[in-house]
Amino acid sequence: MEVPKIFESEYRFCKIMWENEPVKSGDLVKLCSEQLGWKPTTTYTVIKRLSERGVLVNENSVVRALVKEDVVRTAEIDDLLEKKFEGSLPAFIAAFARNRRMSDADIDEVKKLIESMREKK
Repeated sequence: MEVPKIFESEYRFCKIMWENEPVKSGDLVKLCSEQLGWKPTTTYTVIKRLSERGVLVNENSVVRALVKEDVVRTAEIDDLLEKKFEGSLPAFIAAFARNRRMSDADIDEVKKLIESMREKK
C-alpha cells in the first residue's frame, strides 16, 4: 500500500489528530485554532482533503486516522533517502551526524540498532 503524501501543514494537523483520536471534528477545529491559529474553514478543508486521499476518515463527525504516524514518518524518510541521497543509508547517516554532537549513549544505541539489523539477516 502506498502511503499518501502529507504536506507540512497537513502533518501538523495530523499530529494533533493522532494525539487525540478518535476526536470529534468540532473538537479538532478548536484544537487547530488553539495550536495552529487556523480558522474553522481551514480545518474542515484539511479534513476533507485528507479524507479524499485516504489518510483519515470522518464518520458521524468523528475523525480517526487510516494511516498511522509511524507509517507516515517511515514513508517520508524513505522519500528523503531516495531524493537526496540516491538511496544510500550510509550517506544519509554521514550527513545527519556530520554537524551534530552525539553522546556516547546515542552512539551505543545506534550501534545496537545496527547489530540487531545484522542479526535479522
